[in-house]
Amino acid sequence: MASRSTSHALAVGAVCLALVSLTGCGPDGGERPSSKGRQPSAPAESRAPGQGKGSKDPDDLNGDGHRDLVLPAPARRDPAKVGRDERIAVVYGSAKGLDPETRTVHGRRALGLPAVADTTPGAGPDHVPTDDVVTADLDGDGFSDVVTTVEGEMAEDGNISAARTVPHITWGGPGGPRKGAGATPVRLPEGASKLGVTSVVRGDFDGDGHHDLAGLAQNQSSAVVLYGPFTRSGEPKRTDTSLPWTDGDLAADAIDPTGKARATSLLVHAISDGEQSGNTLHPARRGTGLSAEGRKLRAGNAHAFGDFDGDGQRDVAIGDDGSRNDEPGNETEPPDVSGSLTVYPGSGGAPVGHRSPVASEEPEGYEAAGGYTAADPDGDGRDGILVATYAGATLVDGDRRTPVLRKGPAKADGRKVRAKDRPARPVGAADFDGDGKDELVLNWGSGVSTGPYGQQPTHWWITDGTGSRDKSSFTTTEFVND
Repeated sequence: MASRSTSHALAVGAVCLALVSLTGCGPDGGERPSSKGRQPSAPAESRAPGQGKGSKDPDDLNGDGHRDLVLPAPARRDPAKVGRDERIAVVYGSAKGLDPETRTVHGRRALGLPAVADTTPGAGPDHVPTDDVVTADLDGDGFSDVVTTVEGEMAEDGNISAARTVPHITWGGPGGPRKGAGATPVRLPEGASKLGVTSVVRGDFDGDGHHDLAGLAQNQSSAVVLYGPFTRSGEPKRTDTSLPWTDGDLAADAIDPTGKARATSLLVHAISDGEQSGNTLHPARRGTGLSAEGRKLRAGNAHAFGDFDGDGQRDVAIGDDGSRNDEPGNETEPPDVSGSLTVYPGSGGAPVGHRSPVASEEPEGYEAAGGYTAADPDGDGRDGILVATYAGATLVDGDRRTPVLRKGPAKADGRKVRAKDRPARPVGAADFDGDGKDELVLNWGSGVSTGPYGQQPTHWWITDGTGSRDKSSFTTTEFVND
């Protein structure tokens, strides 16, 4: 059954959301798009979300029983400035799916984050580092909290000097993240407290039903696992620093949105300089937590957790995302890595290899063009792997390959858009309307071929399965409080 997270749509890229007029489909030119249809239209004025009674789903921010979508939202910006000044935006779900007219936007002040100097070029005093935001119900009250890793003053620990980074909790409530109160800094174990942690992810690493956090200690001493529930003073129930430190990033399996207790494993992806780099899996053990002894997996920058063989156990897929190091002699990857993906069964069985989908137009012969998303659009309990390609997206489900095509406009910013730059990219998947089937989230923005950067409109499609129909679609430029 589908159970993936959408909160890290935040990491997709700078999403330019303007809710000056957000609509889904309608007679004003905003019809539901298909591969041949007209483009999504801009949304109408926003309305506040309903008051929920509580939920076990970390992606249900107002606790009404429907998953929500969290997006980065650049604020109005001085054209003379360089860089991004972002907020986070929440588009709320409903029985009919995502409702782009029901939304909120949250900057640093609204989230109660401390006013510290931000090193992001062009960032203003209300900037939120959206790449470092996750959602989780840390105190177990049924309402998801927003966790933002905040960069503070420079500090030293041994021979390492860095800006201290500490996760801060904005507590949730029936209407979403609570405004007007200061965020609570997470209490870190003494061994990691001087410099803090980076690459913070959420999970349920001991399978007790309480949401946990994990990060990498900046002093390079270890990974840090913080087990919930957390007190309102930011103190976890217990901490674990037995996992080794690795120079890289963390990725965690999804928490089951139904609230079913399920231990979520942790993947450590080694630092990459464009080449496909290594991965280490720390299996989760129900009742005890993550195993400090990691399992070495293949090289690959794309990864996703899911039940890809339908046996009810969680698997992990690793593969080639198409990126390459541009240094001389390093343009290719080994044959067992290039253009392939591997599924490691949760049952402990032998890894299963697959070839990556082949795009119709492949720059320099590369097959993939981005990351993976686990998705179950037919609701059969078996996840497929949604792969970004240069031709758009392809759902890999066993031996089946199903293209999912949406296209941006033929003309943008007063210029013609090349045909190969028009396909939309997959950025997530979730069951927003509660029908047991995942909707796929795709977007397109002008100026780049793989994501929505800049100040021009971003086009969004929330698909109805893998066909040409959509549950909703809209365009955005800036997201403002209206």
